[in-house]
Amino acid sequence: MRNWQPRTVSDTELLDPYPVATFAALLDDGRATPRPGDELPPLWHWLALARWPSSSALGSDGHSARGSFLPPVDLPRRMFAGGDVTLHRPLRVGDTVRRESTVESVTEKSGRSGALVVVVVRTRLFDADGSLCVDERQDLIYRESGTTPRTVGAAGTPQPVATPLRRVQEWTWNFATDPTLLMRFSAATANPHRIHYDWPYATGVEGYPGLVVHGPLITLALAELPRLENHPGRVIRVRHRSKAPLFCGEPAQLHGERTADGLVLELFGSGGSSSGAHASMTMDIE
Repeated sequence: MRNWQPRTVSDTELLDPYPVATFAALLDDGRATPRPGDELPPLWHWLALARWPSSSALGSDGHSARGSFLPPVDLPRRMFAGGDVTLHRPLRVGDTVRRESTVESVTEKSGRSGALVVVVVRTRLFDADGSLCVDERQDLIYRESGTTPRTVGAAGTPQPVATPLRRVQEWTWNFATDPTLLMRFSAATANPHRIHYDWPYATGVEGYPGLVVHGPLITLALAELPRLENHPGRVIRVRHRSKAPLFCGEPAQLHGERTADGLVLELFGSGGSSSGAHASMTMDIE
């Protein structure tokens, strides 16, 4: 990375109604699909502003080849580790926004699983008047390949789950995944990372026990809980963290708790709080 330098990428984009509608169809939760002019739900700009990389620009893992916007990190596993999103002003479906993205930091570390690199990307979204609407930090982690101590599912399984979110009780929802769901989310977010749809690659090359459920999909599912529970108020800040991955077909539950400071939301996989998949989120409500 000695010769690589961070740069700011700026573009003007439409908050496209089509991928917004595709995600609403994926959730299939009975809520009305946001239409042009409607306020965009929290974090749905990840769908509305998805970027499709050109085929010739892809690396061996399916992502855009490193060394242009993102640094040329020589570690095979890329993970969505979390972030912090401040929502200053509402975004609306069909609006045109200006997006500015830059790599704020690249930090090399050593963890229990070996060498890793933490890349922090900052993105800001401005409306047509130039007012700041969203200020976001995303943390990406690059790690060494792992081993496969167990197998989760197999190519072509499990069966489609229909509606992925099902209410168990107040502020508790089951979250189910299948390969078709992961493929549809990859398409909606223009995410070509092979760990989400290529079972032989995910298990044989990167050493996962199965297809990996997208970190952004888990984060968006957690962010949906206040809407699904009809919680009042506008979300003004979201802090989220992916702590351990969820694999396709593994049972998982979303839990929410109202506190004096806002909402605390968590996903636990079948291993519960002591092991297995885990993601967390806090929301500040205005």
